[in-house]
Amino acid sequence: MSLGSILHLNSLRVKFVVPLSLLIMASVFVLSTYLIRRQADGFVRELETSGQTMIRLVATHAESGVLFESSYELQILLQELSMFHELRYAGISNIEGKILAETGHTFKVSDAEIRSTEPSVDSASGAIISHVKDSVGDEFIRLEYPVISRIETLDREKLGITGEIDSTLSRQSVTEEIGKVVLILSLTGVDQSIESARTATLILAALVLLIAIVVLAVFVRVVTNPVRHLVDVTDKVSQGDLSQQVKITQTDEIGHLGETFNKMIDSLRDSRDKIEEYNRTLEMRIADRTTELREAQSQLIQSEKMSAIGQLAAGVAHELNNPLGGILGYAQFALEKIRKHLGDQAPSKEMESYIRYLTDIETQARRCKNIVQNLLRFSRASKTADFEPVELNRVVDDTRIFIEHQLSMHQIDLELSLDSSIPAIQGNAGQLQQVLTNLIINAMHASNPGTSIKVFTRQSRALGEFGGTVEMLVVDQGSGIPTEHLKKIFEPFFTTKEVGKGTGLGLSVSYGIIKEHGGEIKVDSIPGKGTTFTIILPVQKAAADSDTTITGIRRPESVAKS
Repeated sequence: MSLGSILHLNSLRVKFVVPLSLLIMASVFVLSTYLIRRQADGFVRELETSGQTMIRLVATHAESGVLFESSYELQILLQELSMFHELRYAGISNIEGKILAETGHTFKVSDAEIRSTEPSVDSASGAIISHVKDSVGDEFIRLEYPVISRIETLDREKLGITGEIDSTLSRQSVTEEIGKVVLILSLTGVDQSIESARTATLILAALVLLIAIVVLAVFVRVVTNPVRHLVDVTDKVSQGDLSQQVKITQTDEIGHLGETFNKMIDSLRDSRDKIEEYNRTLEMRIADRTTELREAQSQLIQSEKMSAIGQLAAGVAHELNNPLGGILGYAQFALEKIRKHLGDQAPSKEMESYIRYLTDIETQARRCKNIVQNLLRFSRASKTADFEPVELNRVVDDTRIFIEHQLSMHQIDLELSLDSSIPAIQGNAGQLQQVLTNLIINAMHASNPGTSIKVFTRQSRALGEFGGTVEMLVVDQGSGIPTEHLKKIFEPFFTTKEVGKGTGLGLSVSYGIIKEHGGEIKVDSIPGKGTTFTIILPVQKAAADSDTTITGIRRPESVAKS
């Protein structure tokens, strides 16, 4: 398994510590190796420098001993070197190679089986330096330095002439190699020093490495602990525990990540609470929607019933119209015959009773005929009809006759305040009577017994391109309309009445009729105090803006969408 695979399977802390530890170890190893090598080279160079110094001194002092081949003098000179612990062998020989003096624990060059490396000549001292190994494998430094003799000569010819002027002109010196000095220095002490230095360096490197790894582990722990805490919180959140929160103790990127994660948890918790709340109320919502659908279905059924009742009422009214016409005609004919028969004679009491009875029959028959005609006109109001000049006050009066019985049953008075100067408008009387009937019936349902409903007509100033407008107001003292319902009252099937008492189509159809007449219908209501509906109609009919129809009446698109 490769290092990458091992790191991939381990935690973030291991991924941090292992590579960085290896990097530190490699760096410490390279640095330690370099320092040990530099230190070893320094020890060797120091030994070489000491050897060169000793061999130059020996060669300088050995000149007379070599010239006179005084072994005793040379031996004394070499014995002074015995104090130098690294000295393994020292020897002085003459130019012919004869050993004049030597020292070194019976170590002889001829017995050492020396394997020399390529010798080098030191440019500063002139010594020949080579590194050798004996048969055992110990390493040595071999230095060879010549013993030089300097001989000065006098020239007799120049001596008398220039002797007093320049002493260098009268003397000449000649150097001659008369022997050599050989020193063999042991590297054992140097090796021991190098080994001690290497051990100390390794111990120091190991200590530094250990401290670095400990510091790195602590640092990585400080960095990875928040990440680990974040991972733990993430695991618990993934299991559905949204009560967890990340403890934020830092202001760096990890702290920002924790803060963002807390916000995400809060958002998830809010979403879950909303979903749970929605699930808890879903059954109730379904029940409410089912109830609304049933109510809408009931309203549709009621609307169909009302349509059927309207058709039936139209048929009944048509059938009643002929008998009422006959009753009215016979009553008028009988009155005319009685008055013609009596002439100028004063009627008797019995005849006066007959005349009063026939007059009541005529009056009530005419009243019934007007009610039947209004019912016929109202039943035909749902059909598209041509517009013609209509007196709005006449429409109000006809509507009063049609609904006054219902108002009296609810103990509600109808007060009229009609402006006799308002001009005629272009419209359909039946449709306008249907609108006014709807508004008065709604006002009756919202009012308490003993109150009154007021209907006003008035002329208003010119409006836009029209020559003028007329207004019709229906004011009640009922319960009013809640503010949140004002924008919905003209929508189809919207009603605040109990099931079976309203279809929610009256105001919607009324809105369409008024729009078809080119007018507007407005509502102002104060809950608990009453409601005012204002119908504004132009004196001249405006062109319709929409082809959308409801119950045969063209409607604006906004109403159709509602």
